[in-house]
Amino acid sequence: MASNPVKTTFGDALNAQPVKPVQWAIVTVCMLVLVCDGIDLQLLGVVAPKVMEAFDVTRSTFGIAMMAALIGFGLGGWGGGWLGDAIGRRWTLVIAALVFSLGTMAAATSDGVWTMAFWRMFAGLGFGGAYANALAMAGEWLPDRWRPVVVSTLAVGTPIGGTIVGWIGPDLERAYGWEGTFLIFGMATLLVVVAIWAVLRDSPSFLLARGRPEQAEMNAKLVLDENIALAPDRHETDVADGPQIGVLHPSNFRLNLGIGIAFAAATLVAYGILSWGTTFLTAQDFTLDQAGDAVALAGISSMIGSILVGIVMRRFGSRIVMAVLSAMMVVWMLVIGSTIEGLPAVLDDETRSSVTWLVGLSGFAFSAAIAGMYVMMTHGYPPSCRSGGIGFGIFMSRVGAVSATGLGGALLDFGGESVWPFFGTLAAAGALVSAAAFVVDRHVPPLGRAG
Repeated sequence: MASNPVKTTFGDALNAQPVKPVQWAIVTVCMLVLVCDGIDLQLLGVVAPKVMEAFDVTRSTFGIAMMAALIGFGLGGWGGGWLGDAIGRRWTLVIAALVFSLGTMAAATSDGVWTMAFWRMFAGLGFGGAYANALAMAGEWLPDRWRPVVVSTLAVGTPIGGTIVGWIGPDLERAYGWEGTFLIFGMATLLVVVAIWAVLRDSPSFLLARGRPEQAEMNAKLVLDENIALAPDRHETDVADGPQIGVLHPSNFRLNLGIGIAFAAATLVAYGILSWGTTFLTAQDFTLDQAGDAVALAGISSMIGSILVGIVMRRFGSRIVMAVLSAMMVVWMLVIGSTIEGLPAVLDDETRSSVTWLVGLSGFAFSAAIAGMYVMMTHGYPPSCRSGGIGFGIFMSRVGAVSATGLGGALLDFGGESVWPFFGTLAAAGALVSAAAFVVDRHVPPLGRAG
């Protein structure tokens, strides 16, 4: 009598072998999706002074257009995450990439704040859906030893996009106008759709969680050295109710609450700097190019912070790392506010350089916090609702991002010559990031305590 083969999970199978080139190809395409996210979201912030001049509106009014993509991003993150859990990450990514590409190009036709806001919201729906599914997919194709570092590194995609825009956005605007800049980046994004279709496949872990074992076995052959009978990946939430739980299941309550509060707070800080950096710096005798350099530097420091947080979190665990990052953000925002408040009316090159570095290096802390929360979500949510869980986190993050972009101009206008209303708000938000450390009950364990 033939015995039934011993089954193993796809995660255990990955842990037992080296990472293959096809897995790195999947990670690379997911990174391209996130780079496009950063380009789109930060493009309007970089060229904002020129668009406000063209529309002849105040900073407060223009905040409507600035926050529209973030509203769409939040809705798209949650809705797209749900769609990814329902029909698969791959096809959801194709749909989302088409939406954000067409929305970015259509924004070039805007003739006022409300038209711009409509197309930015439309593009944001695609970016939110793409972000949630790209992170979930990449994490599911990697072994445990690589997942924290790679997921946090993927968060570098957004600051890479911001760096690209900060460096070449002003030059493109001078050459082609802000309208041409939107068209160029939107058309380039269409190439990502082809890459998604050609390279990405839904992971066996996801397919098994959705009751599709035949397709799971087929996709597993892309990376596994041997034909292995697969069993669904187990998660700590499976004990009571099985693998098919939703994002709002009671077992996810503290994870949802802590991530929701901390993510909203961290992105409020991030988008306060990235969306309004060129605006509050040009008001202090900086040129658009000089202010763009500060935003670009914030992108570079964001990359470093995002990569390092995965390494540090793998070593020390997520609880202590998030507590330290929260404290860093509070101090940094207070120092920036104090420095800008004391600037003279006429700046010399040394002073401009010091402010540029101070603003630019702030990206280290807020991007490390954001990347760390993606690592926590990828670890904390089970495969059956991982895209939806990350989508929920993205939705909550856009609450902070919308607050920063929509109210940032109003806070700057309210302060008049003072930036304290703006930076005081960012410092308070930094303190709330500590919720990721003290409210969440499902942390990435320190090295040596895993399992």
